[in-house]
Amino acid sequence: EFKLSVLRHLWDNALSYSQVATHFNIRNPGILAQWVRLYRHGGLGALEPRRKGRLPTMPTPSKKPSSNQEPATPSHEALLEELNYLRLENAYLKKLQALVQAKEKLARERKRK
Repeated sequence: EFKLSVLRHLWDNALSYSQVATHFNIRNPGILAQWVRLYRHGGLGALEPRRKGRLPTMPTPSKKPSSNQEPATPSHEALLEELNYLRLENAYLKKLQALVQAKEKLARERKRK
Protein backbone atom coordinates (compact mmCIF):
# COMPACT_ATOMS: atom_id res chain seq x y z
CA GLU A 1 0.00 0.00 0.00
CA PHE A 2 2.82 2.38 0.87
CA LYS A 3 4.63 1.69 -2.39
CA LEU A 4 1.46 2.24 -4.39
CA SER A 5 0.74 5.54 -2.62
CA VAL A 6 4.30 6.70 -3.33
CA LEU A 7 3.91 5.81 -7.01
CA ARG A 8 0.55 7.58 -7.23
CA HIS A 9 2.07 10.69 -5.65
CA LEU A 10 4.89 10.48 -8.19
CA TRP A 11 2.53 10.21 -11.16
CA ASP A 12 -0.19 12.62 -9.95
CA ASN A 13 2.22 15.46 -9.14
CA ALA A 14 4.70 14.78 -11.97
CA LEU A 15 7.65 14.97 -9.60
CA SER A 16 11.15 13.56 -9.95
CA TYR A 17 12.31 10.46 -8.10
CA SER A 18 14.50 12.48 -5.76
CA GLN A 19 11.68 14.91 -4.91
CA VAL A 20 9.31 12.06 -4.05
CA ALA A 21 12.07 10.28 -2.12
CA THR A 22 12.67 13.32 0.07
CA HIS A 23 8.92 13.82 0.56
CA PHE A 24 8.44 10.23 1.79
CA ASN A 25 11.85 10.06 3.53
CA ILE A 26 13.20 7.32 1.27
CA ARG A 27 17.00 7.25 1.31
CA ASN A 28 17.58 5.85 -2.17
CA PRO A 29 15.60 7.50 -4.98
CA GLY A 30 16.67 4.69 -7.32
CA ILE A 31 14.31 2.36 -5.50
CA LEU A 32 11.41 4.36 -6.90
CA ALA A 33 12.51 3.54 -10.45
CA GLN A 34 12.59 -0.11 -9.45
CA TRP A 35 9.08 0.11 -8.00
CA VAL A 36 7.81 1.75 -11.21
CA ARG A 37 9.41 -1.01 -13.29
CA LEU A 38 7.94 -3.72 -11.06
CA TYR A 39 4.47 -2.15 -11.13
CA ARG A 40 4.47 -1.81 -14.92
CA HIS A 41 5.71 -5.35 -15.40
CA GLY A 42 3.73 -7.24 -12.76
CA GLY A 43 1.03 -4.94 -11.44
CA LEU A 44 0.17 -4.47 -7.80
CA GLY A 45 1.21 -8.02 -6.90
CA ALA A 46 4.80 -7.32 -7.94
CA LEU A 47 5.05 -4.61 -5.28
CA GLU A 48 4.24 -7.03 -2.46
CA PRO A 49 7.23 -7.82 -0.23
CA ARG A 50 8.93 -11.08 -1.06
CA ARG A 51 9.82 -13.70 1.48
CA LYS A 52 13.49 -13.43 2.43
CA GLY A 53 15.89 -16.30 2.83
CA ARG A 54 16.30 -19.64 1.19
CA LEU A 55 13.39 -21.76 0.20
CA PRO A 56 13.09 -24.96 2.18
CA THR A 57 14.71 -27.81 0.31
CA MET A 58 12.64 -30.53 1.90
CA PRO A 59 8.87 -30.44 1.65
CA THR A 60 7.07 -30.23 4.94
CA PRO A 61 5.89 -33.68 5.97
CA SER A 62 2.16 -34.11 6.03
CA LYS A 63 0.85 -35.11 9.40
CA LYS A 64 -0.66 -38.56 9.34
CA PRO A 65 -3.61 -39.21 11.57
CA SER A 66 -2.43 -40.96 14.68
CA SER A 67 -3.90 -44.36 15.30
CA ASN A 68 -5.27 -45.29 18.69
CA GLN A 69 -3.27 -48.50 18.76
CA GLU A 70 -0.15 -48.59 20.91
CA PRO A 71 3.03 -49.77 19.25
CA ALA A 72 3.89 -53.37 19.98
CA THR A 73 6.25 -53.52 22.96
CA PRO A 74 8.41 -56.57 23.53
CA SER A 75 7.67 -58.67 26.57
CA HIS A 76 9.69 -58.43 29.75
CA GLU A 77 11.32 -61.80 29.11
CA ALA A 78 12.33 -60.78 25.59
CA LEU A 79 13.92 -57.60 26.91
CA LEU A 80 15.87 -59.53 29.55
CA GLU A 81 17.03 -62.00 26.91
CA GLU A 82 18.22 -59.17 24.66
CA LEU A 83 19.99 -57.50 27.59
CA ASN A 84 21.81 -60.73 28.43
CA TYR A 85 22.85 -61.19 24.79
CA LEU A 86 24.18 -57.63 24.58
CA ARG A 87 26.13 -58.04 27.83
CA LEU A 88 27.74 -61.22 26.49
CA GLU A 89 28.57 -59.51 23.21
CA ASN A 90 30.13 -56.58 25.07
CA ALA A 91 32.26 -58.88 27.23
CA TYR A 92 33.42 -60.79 24.13
CA LEU A 93 34.46 -57.58 22.37
CA LYS A 94 36.35 -56.37 25.44
CA LYS A 95 38.27 -59.66 25.64
CA LEU A 96 39.04 -59.51 21.93
CA GLN A 97 40.33 -55.95 22.25
CA ALA A 98 42.51 -56.93 25.21
CA LEU A 99 44.00 -59.82 23.21
CA VAL A 100 44.74 -57.58 20.23
CA GLN A 101 46.41 -55.00 22.47
CA ALA A 102 48.50 -57.69 24.17
CA LYS A 103 49.58 -59.04 20.79
CA GLU A 104 50.56 -55.55 19.60
CA LYS A 105 52.48 -54.90 22.82
CA LEU A 106 54.36 -58.18 22.41
CA ALA A 107 55.22 -57.31 18.80
CA ARG A 108 56.55 -53.90 19.88
CA GLU A 109 58.70 -55.48 22.58
CA ARG A 110 60.16 -57.93 20.06
CA LYS A 111 61.05 -55.07 17.70
CA ARG A 112 62.98 -53.28 20.44
CA LYS A 113 65.23 -56.27 21.11
